Amino acid sequence: MKKKLNTYGLDLENLPKHIAIIMDGNGRWAKKRGLPRSAGHARGAENLRHITHFCYDIGVKALTLYAFSTENWNRPLQEVTALMDLFAENLNHYVELMGDRQAEVRFIGEKDRLGDKLKQKMLEVEAYSRQFKDSGFVLNFAINYGSRDEILRAAKQIAQDYKNGKISLDEIDASLFSEHLYTHGVPDPDLLIRPSGEQRISNFLLWQCAYTEFYYSDILWPDFKAKNLADAIKEYQKRNRRFGKV
Repeated sequence: MKKKLNTYGLDLENLPKHIAIIMDGNGRWAKKRGLPRSAGHARGAENLRHITHFCYDIGVKALTLYAFSTENWNRPLQEVTALMDLFAENLNHYVELMGDRQAEVRFIGEKDRLGDKLKQKMLEVEAYSRQFKDSGFVLNFAINYGSRDEILRAAKQIAQDYKNGKISLDEIDASLFSEHLYTHGVPDPDLLIRPSGEQRISNFLLWQCAYTEFYYSDILWPDFKAKNLADAIKEYQKRNRRFGKV
């Protein structure tokens, strides 16, 4: 018998359609326990499954997870290697990761700097998950992602299209610009969550977060469970989103 889902008293009729999460605090979690930083990242990856399942089960339509930023290459080589190996391992067990949940998976960010084996595995997972395109749940992994780079990339693509006569100046608007972002086809985030006590968005979804509600928590990502996510959503549900109106 399937265990009944604990929704922690959420209003399921007023959920954020798209949640973005900066998965922060893995290294500090490990340090507090006298463990290598890689152990924190491994525990954080385990928690990713827990949070993804909860979002899917309560009816969230899209989840975007900040896995690795363009700035993270500045970390020690050993840590970067461990992160990439962990990411590849999770992709190898994608079906196990999702269980019986059907999610369309997209990888957003610049893939050129990633290893060939990892890029191939990403392509395989995206191709496999494409059968779930109409499932109603999109899972975005932001890897080697930087929002400023994304915006510059979109601007260059639009400039090239204009130069080639594919579009006119009058056609360039916010809607067209959004179509050139990695997240095209997915609504902008309603709620952005950052665990770990830091209160910044670290070059994440700058264009997309124009009207996003922010929620910060002191809980480190490996310890950020479904109940904590529900608390964030409850706070979101208390807010009056006016989008510039009175």
